[in-house]
Amino acid sequence: MCGRYQLLTKFVNLPDLLKKDVPRGLSQNYEPQVLIKPGSPILVLKNEGKTQTSIMLWGFISEWSKDPFDNTRPKPFNARSESVEEKTLFRASWRHKRCLIPASGYLEKGHVIRRKDFKTFWLGGLWNRWMSKEGCELESCCVLTTEPNDLVKQFHNRMPVIIPNGLEKEWISSVKNAQDLKALKPLMTKCDPEEWTTEPINKPNADQLSFL
Repeated sequence: MCGRYQLLTKFVNLPDLLKKDVPRGLSQNYEPQVLIKPGSPILVLKNEGKTQTSIMLWGFISEWSKDPFDNTRPKPFNARSESVEEKTLFRASWRHKRCLIPASGYLEKGHVIRRKDFKTFWLGGLWNRWMSKEGCELESCCVLTTEPNDLVKQFHNRMPVIIPNGLEKEWISSVKNAQDLKALKPLMTKCDPEEWTTEPINKPNADQLSFL
């Protein structure tokens, strides 16, 4: 489960892939965020023929939605990695619209789970594009979840999929056949907890106070 996360990294220290092709004005308007919730506009790395950074709503909106702003309709912010290729809502995005969401930590039951070295990491996700009859576009996304590792299972029975550094382009590549998709499945298993730690979110630390 991933319903809250942080991105405390300064723009200059974001992963290089995020700074190659960015929306206009992002570098001037970007600010680190201590708490990011579903429904928020978030930074997302995607690939549509080229790798680029986009601003998307966190909450998956189907392309056949009549009104993407109807708050009575569910907008899933998580998707179970084990069933994305079977679910009608996520199947096409699993094949062609996988994405990466940068994070500094994610929150579970009063604790933040982060890397011991405070480095930014990637949440694995899916994205989609909704278009109005007039041609207006809205991009949205969700975070994939998997079985928890030993560190996380004390807080929840699910954890976000963490995509290892160095495998970004393999994950977001927009063209994948069935065999290539199958090869991505090992990336969606629980990550090794050795390089990770937890701490109470109400405990100030240098990262929260000064931003990296």
